[in-house]
Amino acid sequence: MSLFCAISNEVPEHPCVSPVSNQVFERRLIEKYIAENGTDPMNGQPLSEEQLVDIKVSHPIRPKAPSATSIPAILKSLQDEWDAVMLHSFTLRQQLQTTRQELSHALYQHDAACRVIARLTKEVTAAREALATLKPQAGLVAPQAVPASQPAAGAGGEPMEISEQVGMTPEIIQKLQDKATILTTERKKRGKTVPEELVRAEDLSKYRQVASHVGLHSASVPGILSLDLCPSDTNKVLTGGADKNVVVFDKNDEQIVATLKGHTKKVTSVIYHPSQSVVFSASPDTTIRVWSVTGGNCVQVVRAHEAAVTGLSLHATGDYLLSSSEDQFWAFSDIHTGRVLTKVTDESAGCALTCAQFHPDGLIFGTGTADSQIKIWDLKERTNVANFPGHSGPVTSIAFSENGYYLATGAQDSSLKLWDLRKLKNFKTITLDNNYEVKSLVFDQSGTYLAVGGSDIRVYICKQWSEVLNFTDHSGLVTGVSFGENAQFLTSAGMDRSLKFYSL
Repeated sequence: MSLFCAISNEVPEHPCVSPVSNQVFERRLIEKYIAENGTDPMNGQPLSEEQLVDIKVSHPIRPKAPSATSIPAILKSLQDEWDAVMLHSFTLRQQLQTTRQELSHALYQHDAACRVIARLTKEVTAAREALATLKPQAGLVAPQAVPASQPAAGAGGEPMEISEQVGMTPEIIQKLQDKATILTTERKKRGKTVPEELVRAEDLSKYRQVASHVGLHSASVPGILSLDLCPSDTNKVLTGGADKNVVVFDKNDEQIVATLKGHTKKVTSVIYHPSQSVVFSASPDTTIRVWSVTGGNCVQVVRAHEAAVTGLSLHATGDYLLSSSEDQFWAFSDIHTGRVLTKVTDESAGCALTCAQFHPDGLIFGTGTADSQIKIWDLKERTNVANFPGHSGPVTSIAFSENGYYLATGAQDSSLKLWDLRKLKNFKTITLDNNYEVKSLVFDQSGTYLAVGGSDIRVYICKQWSEVLNFTDHSGLVTGVSFGENAQFLTSAGMDRSLKFYSL
């Protein structure tokens, strides 16, 4: 009698029978099945190894498969198996290659999608800022007539973007000369007298911090990078921040008067017009913007440069702007028309300009360069008339004294140099602490005091050039410092996002 395993359909070596289904199984196979499933493979009923009943039979002799009865047949069988394995391996390699290609394509699509999302996010941000700039003009139906004393705006209130050069006409040069003559005459009348209202040095040395404001600019991109006070009302404070905004702040009311949005990069230079409700700002986005404080909007965009604008200075007439840039040019622009009147570079130097400042008379001005040079220029002739070497590292700030005799300069060499413009030489060098960074220099309106902002705040009394006071209240780098009227107070701004005031 032949017995066949119900699982393998072969003659079992150790046959046993399941009492659940009455089927014969190879014990090795049925025990493995029970261990995995716990049931009878024929009817799915519960079955355990203890229930299996061994069948005692004489040792079976398995019949040989018809195809394995000779050595050639066995070799052919092995060859067929090998071929099948190779074909399966080849199929797997093909599938692997296809999967790799699909993964590479998916990663490329993911990268492209991320780039598109980033670009769209940037465009949305720019659109929101443009919308915020245009909101105050939403009620305008037609362009309004602009007084001659105000900068002109384009049709529909859109800021005009003008960069063409129209040249320095004889009328402009005469206007500059007349203003310089008036200023020189006024200075001679004042002589060497100091205003009676000016705070004395002994009182200035007693100044302490009396107010600190940190809510002017965004906390997500912290830092105030530039500072200026309105010359006719020093209670009006102007700041430019790393958050791309320009803020006008009233010191007395302790309120923000206007937040001006439009720059696409940080604001590094700001100027308050002395007689108009107009402010100016410059940024590494290559633009100079003219803002109306009362309207809270940008009325003009001057594109005088092709690289970051690094310096800004208003001419004494209040009608013209001087700007410097990393494109190695300085430019002279009309604020009423927005046109660039002239644009000049020193081709022999071939170096970026880092700052610019008008002389009080307005006929000459100074620029600082990235290669540590201070250059003095004649505005009418548009020529470089003097150079002051001596610093090491880029020049970070320059300031002319009110009497027009002195020039103070700071650079990344932890020193402050004072130059005599009549003798064209350095007459005083103040060595500061190691790694001291000079970011801002400013004389008070009388030319009696010089304030330095950087790693801390220091005030020197002119002529003696001795230190009167030192403030370390900022937790970050000080980027701007300025005197109130008659030095009645001192204000500073820094990378810690705070605007601070100091007085008795």
